[in-house]
Amino acid sequence: MPDSNAMNRRTFLAASGAAATTAALSAASYARVIGANDRIRIGFIGVGGMGSGHVDACQALKEKDNLEFLGVADCWKTRADAAASKLQTQAFTDYRKVLDIREIDYVTIATPEHWHSQMTVDALDAGKAVYCEKPMTHTIPQAQAVMKKQKETGLALQVGVQAMSDDSYRTAGEAIKKGVIGKVVQAQIEYVRRYDKQGPWRLPEVTDNQPKPADLDWNAWLGHAPKIDWNPHHYFEWRNYSTYSGGIATDLFIHRITRIMRACDLLYPRRVVGMGGIWQWPDGRDLPDNFEMICEYPRGMTVYVLGTMSNRVGIDHLIRGYRGTLYFTSSGWVARDKDGKVLDQHQKTGGEDIHLHHTNLHNHLRNGEPLNCPMELGMAGVVAVNMANESWRTSTMMGWDAKNEKMVPAQTLNLGHTAEQDTPA
Repeated sequence: MPDSNAMNRRTFLAASGAAATTAALSAASYARVIGANDRIRIGFIGVGGMGSGHVDACQALKEKDNLEFLGVADCWKTRADAAASKLQTQAFTDYRKVLDIREIDYVTIATPEHWHSQMTVDALDAGKAVYCEKPMTHTIPQAQAVMKKQKETGLALQVGVQAMSDDSYRTAGEAIKKGVIGKVVQAQIEYVRRYDKQGPWRLPEVTDNQPKPADLDWNAWLGHAPKIDWNPHHYFEWRNYSTYSGGIATDLFIHRITRIMRACDLLYPRRVVGMGGIWQWPDGRDLPDNFEMICEYPRGMTVYVLGTMSNRVGIDHLIRGYRGTLYFTSSGWVARDKDGKVLDQHQKTGGEDIHLHHTNLHNHLRNGEPLNCPMELGMAGVVAVNMANESWRTSTMMGWDAKNEKMVPAQTLNLGHTAEQDTPA
């Protein structure tokens, strides 16, 4: 009997190829209605923190990429006004006002994770392409809803994993498919930091009694999250709370696991374990301050991700194969055999750069250039990190129910222990 996981993966990849072709055709036709002089018109939703990075990046690209800015939205009016002043455009506190601007070609979404899915679906419904910060959504069902809507509209969706604009991972994937390191069996990667006294994502200037800014719409910020009284820690330090974020897994690991997925042509993991704890900063957070995860994939390999927030000593980023090992470096990658002989190497172009990531989206809209981090890759990342967090929360190994497309306790599935047969020997 054929491996159901293998069949599911092949079916999905075939569908993804068809979707990519459709998206390219949509982009080509979409480009014909881009503004006068081939100008791309942008709106911004969320302009604090990472959102301000999008404002600065697009402003720097304005002349080179022929851009125009038509609106900014943030539920804190002071932030919206500041960004709008910088871009010389109009400010709103309701993001839907930006979506109402017919001439906008795409919007950036840089808000807490719990808002990503609703804003993305609303933008697609409004006929806008989207650049959504990572993770694509807060939960797996939300990612599935975004995927459904994107396929219905055919509009572009670039996920903000900027490292995908570094060609190291695409070219590593090409080398692996050619069999340079043989059958891949394992990969490892990390995102480590050493935080000071207050721990991950705590801000020393934020105090318990800090008043709400008078022009901040707190209820709008909460959205569909449980209604609570103003809490400065939830607003300014939202990555510490599972209502709004997945913490280390969704904010940091998504950057790393996506690299390995691109290089190893991975989709959904078969089983995932997440381990860690609130070991050093028990300060009211409900997400771990130190974390790690292991993902097992149907092709017959595991991926280990380390996330220590108390020590910045990392581990090599590498992929292990039967013939050799591929090491990622600051300049690209090199593959060596067991004796150290170089099997292949690559000097990278591009990099983990928000400017390059936006330009890739601009090129996609104009001429159908493939997106560096399309929806399918964003979806796969959301599945992996959510399974890791759920494993941690429940002390259970999580499995992917391919038939019903959802995560469940692994022991409830009849999972095999053999690899797919369509990988390099």
